[in-house]
Amino acid sequence: MRTLNVLLIEDDMIEVMKLSRATSSLNLNHKIIEANNGEEALKLLEEKDKLPDIILLDLNMPKINGIEFLKILKADDRLKYIPTIILTTSNNQRDLLECYRIGIAGYVLKPLKYEDYVSKIEKLLGYWSINELITT
Repeated sequence: MRTLNVLLIEDDMIEVMKLSRATSSLNLNHKIIEANNGEEALKLLEEKDKLPDIILLDLNMPKINGIEFLKILKADDRLKYIPTIILTTSNNQRDLLECYRIGIAGYVLKPLKYEDYVSKIEKLLGYWSINELITT
């Protein structure tokens, strides 16, 4: 299995720590790069030689929300192929449809129970670590 470079775009520090705790408890050595909002993430993505393998994106964020960020990402010829997975508490049907319309790779609801969260993260990262990814 490949070690992934994961860009996590999440403004809630508890959620950031939760992902970090889940990956270390699963002994996953994926490299997680954190951005607190869409603007910060876009700055990180300017470094052309250090693009992430996948992006985990929260929808509810200040400055640029997740859907606005997605539109910017998918309009960029270099960034549009990075698989972007929504990791959110929002099961709003409109958000779900809009995200798939723009071109996401997955939409994962954050469960309330920590054990369920760990299980979802294990499956999600396991799936992407065996995929063939486009390296630009």
